[in-house]
Amino acid sequence: MTSEAPPFWWEKPDWRVLALSPVSAIYGMVAGRRMRHAPREKVAAPVLCVGNFTVGGSGKTPVAIALAKQAKRMQLTPGFLSRGHGGSFAKPHVVDAHHDAAKHVGDEPLLLAEHAPVAVTANRAAGAKLLMAEHGCDFLIMDDGFQSARIHIDYALVVVDARFGIGNGRVIPGGPLRAKIVDQLVFTGGLLKMGEGSAADTVVRQAARAGRPIFLAHVEPANPARFAGGRFLAFAGIGHPEKFFDTLRGVGGEVALSRAFPDHHFYAADELADLAALAKREGLRLVTTAKDAARLRHGAAPAGFLEQLDVLEIDAVFEIDHVPERIINETLDAWRQRKMTVLSLGRREAERRP
Repeated sequence: MTSEAPPFWWEKPDWRVLALSPVSAIYGMVAGRRMRHAPREKVAAPVLCVGNFTVGGSGKTPVAIALAKQAKRMQLTPGFLSRGHGGSFAKPHVVDAHHDAAKHVGDEPLLLAEHAPVAVTANRAAGAKLLMAEHGCDFLIMDDGFQSARIHIDYALVVVDARFGIGNGRVIPGGPLRAKIVDQLVFTGGLLKMGEGSAADTVVRQAARAGRPIFLAHVEPANPARFAGGRFLAFAGIGHPEKFFDTLRGVGGEVALSRAFPDHHFYAADELADLAALAKREGLRLVTTAKDAARLRHGAAPAGFLEQLDVLEIDAVFEIDHVPERIINETLDAWRQRKMTVLSLGRREAERRP
């Protein structure tokens, strides 16, 4: 299914899960301890994390973009923090959407950079300081990094795909979970169920029992009329390519042929040439995702390939309109409380001095 998520992670547990269970137990114990005890640097701006419980795509990036748009409507200046899958910068780097290549900064940061400044770095605290100092950002949205425990998070919105849920419910390497659910829920501010399906219902109930609010959202194609009635060769290198194929069918496009590649796949010139030749031979239009297109713009695409490529872009839409505003306000409230706590501790320390 993807380079990061073997197919058995999303199936009923079998002998492979049993064989890996000792390693999963150790991994889960270490990950849980890190989340509970690792130092989290506090930065002088509110931090909203959009994360997930599992490895693999759950729709975080369009959700992060939707929240950035809401932040702008609230007269805030948002900035994104991202590790950048496959990024190669040793120091924090602010993405240039027009000149940076996906192999240097990652594909998701290129999409995010169309909406707000993006700092790509493993050291998210350093990235936060860069965005605040050089770009005037006063509201930080962290795309992923929920489990990294390197920066203080004022609010964590965890996205769960309704179709795939948490897979077999086991921790890496026996399953897709990055840590035990009970350990991750401690740091969860709210749970966002993305799309339609029942695979996420178990974890939704767990979150509800833990007193976490449950929100609902789905994705909508940004330009559906462009694809209605068309016949396509659809290809994608994302966490769950079949979701993309289904979205294309949902707007009236016929997926005559499909090709699935690993998540974050960097296409070779011969792969793209084969796709183009096959589409031409079968009389089909080529279509892919916005994330794949971001990788292709500065990649190995043959001459003329991008010009004949359709891109199905999507937006995250919350079922209740005011939810994004609520999430941002709760992030701001937590940040203000954090500042008040620091001031209170400072006064107490001053009073103790002779």
